[in-house]
Amino acid sequence: MTLLPDFKLETFFSRWEFNAKYHMCASDMESVSMVELLDMASENDKKKWHELKLGYTETFGSKELRIAISKTYDFLKEKNILTFSGAEEGIFVAMQCLLNKQDHAIVIIPNYQSVETLPSSICDVTGVALDPNDNWNLDIQKLKDTIKSNTRLISINFPNNPTGKVISENTLNTLISISRDKGIYIFSDEIYRLIERDKSKRLTQISDIYERGISLNGMSKSYGMPGLRIGWIASQDEILLKKMEHTKHYLSICNSAPSEILATIALHAKKEILLRNHKIVNKNLQILNNFFASNSDLFAWREPDGGCIGFPKYLGREGVEIFCERLIKEKGVLLLPSRIYQSDCGPSPQNHFRIGYGRADMEEGLQGIKHFIDRKNK
Repeated sequence: MTLLPDFKLETFFSRWEFNAKYHMCASDMESVSMVELLDMASENDKKKWHELKLGYTETFGSKELRIAISKTYDFLKEKNILTFSGAEEGIFVAMQCLLNKQDHAIVIIPNYQSVETLPSSICDVTGVALDPNDNWNLDIQKLKDTIKSNTRLISINFPNNPTGKVISENTLNTLISISRDKGIYIFSDEIYRLIERDKSKRLTQISDIYERGISLNGMSKSYGMPGLRIGWIASQDEILLKKMEHTKHYLSICNSAPSEILATIALHAKKEILLRNHKIVNKNLQILNNFFASNSDLFAWREPDGGCIGFPKYLGREGVEIFCERLIKEKGVLLLPSRIYQSDCGPSPQNHFRIGYGRADMEEGLQGIKHFIDRKNK
């Protein structure tokens, strides 16, 4: 494996995330407190929490956790689940186990950087860009034309980070048909699933409907619990999962025992947590839609299909980089400029920025942007 490049997003956040007054590009939902989560727990789960011993856990993850995760799928069982210390570890392990230097991979862009740079450190990678001039749609013919004889993997992410785009079920089924015909794996980052604007847009999880499908998910985004550091991969391919487990032995080995119990509690209270999160998103989106409609001379905005982040375009003369830099320095408001999503594998959107709407204090940060714009226009 070649030396990995700088992780631009994490480097950016290392500098600004905990220093900004208003973190307006957060990609997760509002977190719950320990008190709130334990209040949702059954008496049996509370007993397990209080009697927990801080020893090692199973590499695959506890049976209770994997059963709870499997119930979020239509057909999978606990044997089809491998847990990780965060979804990032799952991405790393999957790419190491699936790819070698003779292979070719296709990635959808823009995307979370490691989904591109990790396979690029192993083999040849081609990017297929979502079209910003066509509601971020995926051109399935363009993707098909990119496939080579040695293509082993297609990596997708819907709802997409950072655009919030969700492709149609018909497009997904076409992609599966193409991949099945050529024996290609599909790695599907589904971590923003379950907070779509319209439930009818929700895609079926790839591991439920494709024998070479690999679903990535975790507690960080839709559930709003990144501090648990619990992610997982689901797949019908049990041989591949075993290979991934062996690779995990070189990394985290196993998850945190307290995190596994808390994640299990959260999954048992899934309906309550997601109802709360939908209320936050719906309220914030109404505020954002009004804001962008009132400032259409400066921003091009389309409400995302799902997730809790959007990717509007900045239309100001000075460009998005200067806008974001001045905003953080003068108002303490943090937005994520599109250079963070610059791809080496294909064309990248220019003059966009990521904005988050999953946090309860979003309106306060938006006031900071309003004040900045008002002063700028004087």
